[in-house]
Amino acid sequence: MLWACILLPQLAMDGVLRSRADAEAPLALLSGTPQRRVLQAVNPAARALGLKPGQSLIAAQALTHAFATADYDLAAIERWQQFLAAWAYGFSSQVSLHYPRCLLLEVQSSLGLFGPWPRLEARLREELDTLGFQHRITLAPNPAAARALANVHDGLAVMDTETLHRVLGPLPVERIGLPREVTTAFARMGLRTLRQVLTLPRDGLARRFPAETLRHLDTLLEYRPLGLDFYRPPDRFDARIELNFEVESHQALLFPLRRLTGDLAAYLAGRDSGVQRFTLQLEHRNLADSQVPVGLLSAERDPAMLFELTRGRLEHLQLPAPVLAVRLIAHELPAFVPEHRQLFEERPQQSLPWEQLRERLRARLGDDAVQGLSARADHRPECAWQPQHVAQNELSPTTSPRPGWLLAEPKPLYEASLRILTGPERIESGWWDGSDVRRDYYRVETRSGQRGWAFRPVTGGGPLLLHGWFA
Repeated sequence: MLWACILLPQLAMDGVLRSRADAEAPLALLSGTPQRRVLQAVNPAARALGLKPGQSLIAAQALTHAFATADYDLAAIERWQQFLAAWAYGFSSQVSLHYPRCLLLEVQSSLGLFGPWPRLEARLREELDTLGFQHRITLAPNPAAARALANVHDGLAVMDTETLHRVLGPLPVERIGLPREVTTAFARMGLRTLRQVLTLPRDGLARRFPAETLRHLDTLLEYRPLGLDFYRPPDRFDARIELNFEVESHQALLFPLRRLTGDLAAYLAGRDSGVQRFTLQLEHRNLADSQVPVGLLSAERDPAMLFELTRGRLEHLQLPAPVLAVRLIAHELPAFVPEHRQLFEERPQQSLPWEQLRERLRARLGDDAVQGLSARADHRPECAWQPQHVAQNELSPTTSPRPGWLLAEPKPLYEASLRILTGPERIESGWWDGSDVRRDYYRVETRSGQRGWAFRPVTGGGPLLLHGWFA
């Protein structure tokens, strides 16, 4: 087995920055009591101003006021880790949150689908960058070793046990995952690396250190397996972004909206499902939440499409009050069937699939603006169709050939060289509503090669009356 470790060194900071339009602005995360606020984490822009973790808020403000603050939220860290686990589930069925701020993925079984490890690693990094999370990635034959290597390396891939032992040897003892009191004791003994620790007699280590120390060393070296609980994604998506200020325009809501729909698409890709109905909630200070329902006719998960559809619905809403937070909730997550495409498509960048065009029109113009046709139980051609909401499959009124273009009013055909291909097909119907018809229909072909559908009344003569054209 091969295990990838994705270490998320600044998960709390990334979770806050990704909800801000200006991610480069100085920002500090605060913890502690209201009487003594302490800087728990700072971004590079804040560090450039002289701020550093552990500094009190008063001392930081004595240096500068040109930085923003936010709470260091442990619950938010857990939510982001769960979200990233749902994303990682799209790459491996064995995803574990055994270590904090870290994802473990068994990837050997995924290489046949995603290609060799360098290609899969590049895709993981690209998607994490798009989602807005800093990361370090390592690969090792066991999860504990992959986690230890991520403390020191980024991009290191170890494929076999022999190489793993050689790479683990030089690691500092304080970076291999041992408790602090154990690493302090090793340091006092003059032991700085894992290789030096492993040269000690095993029975001596067992007498002087807790049993967990030897168990951890055996796990690193693959002498002992590590038991893991594997993640299973939930059956609903619920994400919320709290805004930094009261928003009064639709334009200012587009950035958090794009982030939420992108997160929804990543979550759906991990579950290999789509979404057919979700709700955007806009939270106000003193009013009930504004609801923006978004319904699709088929399951989708393309982030650009979800954003455009939600944006179109949002623009129809008159904001009753300033918005404090945006929340997206999705319950209906049916299976997703990818769109069928030709192997060689001509100029795909200039084409738009009908499903996306249909949903965009419905979002812009309203649910009732785009109509389809469905069959009615009536043999009269002018009464055999009725408009309905666009569905995935339109019905055909009959198994007999029918023209695609039906004329509003039949018109006489006087062409002398008209050729009758098939017929007659008699249609008698409508006695119950006062529009009784008795007609004999023929498929005809004109001198120019056009094929039409024409009839002659059963009672009375006269020329054939053209009722429609075949494509």
